[in-house]
Amino acid sequence: MADKLRIVFMGTPEFAVSSLKALLDAGEHVIAVVTAPDKLAGRGMQLASSPVKKFALEHGLRILQPEKLKSESFIQTLKELQPDLAIVVAFRMLPEIVWSLPKLGTFNLHASLLPQYRGAAPIHWAVINGETETGVTTFFLKHEIDTGEIILQQKVNIGSTETTGDLYEKLRQIGAILVVKTVNLIEKGQIKSTPQPNIMHLKLAPKIFKEMCRIDWGKSGAVIFNFVRGLSPMPGAFTIADGKVLKIYRVQFEPLSHQLPVAQVLIQDNKICVAVRDGFIVLLDLQAEGKKRMNASEWLLGNTINKLE
Repeated sequence: MADKLRIVFMGTPEFAVSSLKALLDAGEHVIAVVTAPDKLAGRGMQLASSPVKKFALEHGLRILQPEKLKSESFIQTLKELQPDLAIVVAFRMLPEIVWSLPKLGTFNLHASLLPQYRGAAPIHWAVINGETETGVTTFFLKHEIDTGEIILQQKVNIGSTETTGDLYEKLRQIGAILVVKTVNLIEKGQIKSTPQPNIMHLKLAPKIFKEMCRIDWGKSGAVIFNFVRGLSPMPGAFTIADGKVLKIYRVQFEPLSHQLPVAQVLIQDNKICVAVRDGFIVLLDLQAEGKKRMNASEWLLGNTINKLE
């Protein structure tokens, strides 16, 4: 361990667990893990730990869960740890007093090819926008979010039917490999970071809220298709069917000229087809309020749709 850096790892969701595991598997010296405080969750509203905390507990790592990242006690603890490097994967925005504290700085893993798709939901927006390629980037933190100097990048193809869930799994594994490669370069003193290029048309990836997930049946079939897969499985695209919320997780687009009004529903041969301006969206996986997710055939055994809004 003498030649290994003293690393503080910061992350919360499952996406970050892969990187933390990869660091441990590579023999890196993780001296502490910073993650979100436990929160009430589930129907029973029980305190639940983040995936990163659960993993850290299983591996005997020191865990810090500050409510406020600028608190004196948290900053003092970080100083006492004397970290050489901090690594951030899917965590909160850090104040400068935190990211500037490690001797060699702090780097972040971001699930896009920066500078494109800066923001909280890069995977979702890449799929929603119909991209065929994305990737992962490691970069040093600076004042402005997701703008620091790039260390490494790895491109990844997006399949034509892949959902955000599918892409999430690919990127978290590839990202974990990139995190370890980045640490290795820093340990060897071989880092050659480069400023992010200036691009005229930046695509951003803001946080997605529930009200943004409603399907607009007036859009083209291709746009709706990408929208649904870009929100699947979480938070899930939805429509209003007969006055109730109906979540849609998987669809198919069938281009076809027709004279039907937009959003008219046709049910035939166990298929639920919704008219859009350039064809039909076929609903494949859906979930009514208070019910489990089902495929169209299962759903039609006890349900129907008369009107979509």
